[in-house]
Amino acid sequence: MAETFTLDPALDAAALFDLDKPASEARIVVAMSGGVDSSVVAALAAASGAEVIGITLQLYDYGAATGRKGACCAGDDISDARAVCDRLGIAHYVFDHESAFREDVVEQFADEYLAGRTPVPCIRCNMGPKFTDLFRMAHELGADCLATGHYIQRKQVGEVSEMHRAVDAARDQSYFLYGTTDDQLDYLRFPLGGLPKAQVRELAEQAGLRNADKPDSQDICFVPDGDYAKIIKKMRPEGGVPGDIVHAQTGDVLGQHKGIVHFTVGQRKGLEIGGQPEPLYVVGLDADNRQVRVGPKLMLAVSSIEVIETNRIGPLPDTPLTAKVRSLAKPVPVTLEGSLGDGASVKLHFNEPEFGVAPGQAAVIYAGERVVGGGWIETTQSAA
Repeated sequence: MAETFTLDPALDAAALFDLDKPASEARIVVAMSGGVDSSVVAALAAASGAEVIGITLQLYDYGAATGRKGACCAGDDISDARAVCDRLGIAHYVFDHESAFREDVVEQFADEYLAGRTPVPCIRCNMGPKFTDLFRMAHELGADCLATGHYIQRKQVGEVSEMHRAVDAARDQSYFLYGTTDDQLDYLRFPLGGLPKAQVRELAEQAGLRNADKPDSQDICFVPDGDYAKIIKKMRPEGGVPGDIVHAQTGDVLGQHKGIVHFTVGQRKGLEIGGQPEPLYVVGLDADNRQVRVGPKLMLAVSSIEVIETNRIGPLPDTPLTAKVRSLAKPVPVTLEGSLGDGASVKLHFNEPEFGVAPGQAAVIYAGERVVGGGWIETTQSAA
């Protein structure tokens, strides 16, 4: 039985879900990872007066994952999600997606690193288990919308749903959600997009949620200790095969490495090639020859990139565009060449050289605060 809880009366919980019917007649499915953000979304949904169902995708073996810190959708996190649902008096279902997650996200993560690329598994997860599968489940349950704890804003402009960056810029997750389709965005709700993180914590306290003080996950969920190379080498032992560290300009062999999976473009630390006249950075990875290619920072300057498998969200605006090429980078001015969306390849030309652009990462395109779309960085064109 649900315990009594109250939320800030100044907050219109029902309005956060933008339903086209009275909340008392609606059903909301909430994707629950066990963290504080999705738990607060469940509390807001319950406070709206709608019928609420929490769904957690189990992405790891329960026994092996119990006690993992900095992960999600496993072990203690499932227990936290269940406890929150009990507290709120809502239904909670757990679905085993370990095999699909391993195949669609973890295996691809390992293969990308083995090919000398730098993957973004969180985007793959959002494109697969988190949206595609949850989207289907929510429809099967007859839900009016699927709500998540992502920090992103969905704005309705006439008949078009637009994706905008979160109000709390430090929490904005738009980089990881560029692959959202128009149909998905019409159905999705992101009630935390207009709230600062501090207020979300306060709401968790008000609702008496046991995970109100739970730390945010910082690392890739299936690599909670941060040692991604260990995971890759366990799955793909060839990733630990040593090779040469080669100067990209002179061709000189400067040292040896313990496997290209330890490196990414733009990296400086961990090269262990002291005594050089200037700082050297990883400027390329030759997977076929197991070479880590290094050079001065100037060699990291990129003038344009080829972006493949692109997605567009809503119509392309006739306004200046910017792009992010790393999750923590600031959007920079770009010019788009080609037709964005429907899986097509395009080119992005930077107004000023961009540094440390790694194939395998995502390029996400913005028009002001609106997310226009994006795709995967396939190749780069040097500005040096």
